[in-house]
Amino acid sequence: MRTAVITLAAGRHSHLLLQQDGLASGTCRPDHYVVVSMADPDIPRHTAGRDPVADVAGLELIEGRLPLAAARNAGAARALAAGAELLVFLDVDCVPGPTLVQRYAQAAADGALLCGTVAYLPPPPPHGYRLHDLDTLATPHPARPAPADGHIERAGDPRLFWSLSFALTAATWERVGGFCESYTGYGAEDTDFAARATSLGVDLWWVGGAPAYHQYHSTHTPPVQHLDDILRNGSLYKARWGSWPMQGWLRAFEERGLVAYDAATDDWRKTDVSEPGRR
Repeated sequence: MRTAVITLAAGRHSHLLLQQDGLASGTCRPDHYVVVSMADPDIPRHTAGRDPVADVAGLELIEGRLPLAAARNAGAARALAAGAELLVFLDVDCVPGPTLVQRYAQAAADGALLCGTVAYLPPPPPHGYRLHDLDTLATPHPARPAPADGHIERAGDPRLFWSLSFALTAATWERVGGFCESYTGYGAEDTDFAARATSLGVDLWWVGGAPAYHQYHSTHTPPVQHLDDILRNGSLYKARWGSWPMQGWLRAFEERGLVAYDAATDDWRKTDVSEPGRR
């Protein structure tokens, strides 16, 4: 099965290069490695002359926001045009375990959305991460299934789908129709994708032995820097599917007085305190 690995990048060059190293060290290397640069002209220079060869596609920002949905679609289109039969999507922060591509290829089936485990790494030591140390350093996500190597858990909860690491056949991708490009910036485009897949009868499978290791980077909890994106994309999702996604983040914002919920309209809105210059 001709396999393409697709990642999106804007900065995070050291993360991208370690992902590239992980793919080069795998038991089954991808036939095609597509990197979609989101307004980052330096990516071709950083990835040049390395293995596997990075096929870099470029995409501009949309009103200053990262076009995550459109970038995944562009990466998939590039891979399919080159004959890909299996699409593997990896977040730029994720380093593939040695058997990730192999296990995804072995589990691949039309009508299935495949997710491997993602474990989180602590800050890197002074010498940086080393591939052979990642499994002992990483902490698995406590809310996601983690089947043993060689096992697959079928009929997974689509609300747990994440775009950090997933795979599907070309036929399944065409069936789902890709990501909705009305989503821009952070959040909900992957929840929408899973909802669309489920509505079309695509099953979610958790694949054992396909680990990815999420490299550390500083973040905010809750992600206040993405407040506007979460409200905008959440409202779009509600209009399409009838419910609000990312409610954990919304409740956390509410506790901080940044948003308020109107039960009469089932709507979340920013409060005055969340506006620039207000306290």
